[in-house]
Amino acid sequence: MPREMKESGVDWIGVIPKNWGTSIVRNCLVEINDSNNPIKTTNVLSLTNKLGVVPYEEKGNQGNKSKENYSGYKLAYENTIVANSMNVLIGSVGISNYYGCVSPVYYVFKAKDNVDLRYINYLFQNAGFQKELRKYAKGIMEIRLRVSSRDIMHRTIPLPNRSMQKSISDYLDKECKRIDRVITDTERSIEEYKKLKQSIITEAVTKGVRGHNREMKDSDIKWIGQIPKEWRVDKIKYVSEIGPNCKNVSDDSVVTYTPMENIKSGYFIDNAVPKHKVPASLTPYEEGDIVLAKVTPCFENMNIAIMNSLSSGVGYGSSELFVLRPKKVDTDYLFYWLQNYYFMDMGVATMTGVGGLKRVSPYYVKNSFILLPPKTEQREIAGYLKKRIRSLDDAVRLKERFAKELEDYKKSIIYEYVTGKKEVPEQ
Repeated sequence: MPREMKESGVDWIGVIPKNWGTSIVRNCLVEINDSNNPIKTTNVLSLTNKLGVVPYEEKGNQGNKSKENYSGYKLAYENTIVANSMNVLIGSVGISNYYGCVSPVYYVFKAKDNVDLRYINYLFQNAGFQKELRKYAKGIMEIRLRVSSRDIMHRTIPLPNRSMQKSISDYLDKECKRIDRVITDTERSIEEYKKLKQSIITEAVTKGVRGHNREMKDSDIKWIGQIPKEWRVDKIKYVSEIGPNCKNVSDDSVVTYTPMENIKSGYFIDNAVPKHKVPASLTPYEEGDIVLAKVTPCFENMNIAIMNSLSSGVGYGSSELFVLRPKKVDTDYLFYWLQNYYFMDMGVATMTGVGGLKRVSPYYVKNSFILLPPKTEQREIAGYLKKRIRSLDDAVRLKERFAKELEDYKKSIIYEYVTGKKEVPEQ
């Protein structure tokens, strides 16, 4: 028999079971602001969307580098919630299982006696709650929006009794773990496909596709070794323009605008917008240009595309894009060359920057070498790769779509159970 429901009086929550109440976060959590000065621990903790709270050295190559001045940190304890003041809007929140210190931009909360900490953590993971927090975010840039702990503490949340909170948390722990396991396996498979793709590209653009029974010569590049005799070594800056200016476009023109996230592995999704609505800080490109992300992790994820079939012939993208306009090289061949192991790995090695946004050096891109077969063979290699890569790209897109659907499903069940729309099944 369906439970009797009532209006919560809060838009993002909607209806809740009749025997539930609502409260504000301040009645459930207490903020901890314990300084690590004098230094009590050097165990720096970090926070990621996927891993939650982990020791800094376990998070891999993500985000900001930990500071050596530990006295500038605040303390975090076991069984506390750690939230990033800037990324809480996208679910950068987690329960700490460690004693350590965290960045001063993080908030640390402990639960009051009437609360299951896991239940509150699931509320923070809820897209509806995140949208509610966004109303109170302040900042001049989207990626730098910050929510104060005071504004977090005054938000209204659904609150059943502690026993029900525990039941919901137990159920979501089990279900989310099962979903995360499938997502992890899917993401692992995606990475294997991407590595295979890059391996195929690297072999084709460094050895050709005519087999090994051809005369070879030393490339004089240690990590490349032998190349076909007809090929030559050049620099990217001599075969293409980098960062060229677009033709004059009036403010009344309608142009293509392409956000960074819309450029993935050779494909892009554009939006037609009036030119006067495009910020001046963005990067212009024209029909046939190659755009390539310069920031991590987008560079490593091969956010690259040939900008073909633009509605207006010109467009604008993120200021974090390189634009290459091929001049003395086949466009498709250059597009594939920019995805080979050597170019990518050495590009990552040149990255510099602070604040978690490292960038590939423009000097590196301009002066990086490129192997140039004769034009007819460039087109031959590009045609071969188009056929070989298409099926791999299709498989990756299907798996990415599946992983996204699982993420969306996970978010939906969290919302449905923490707001009481669904009742925890009897064990």
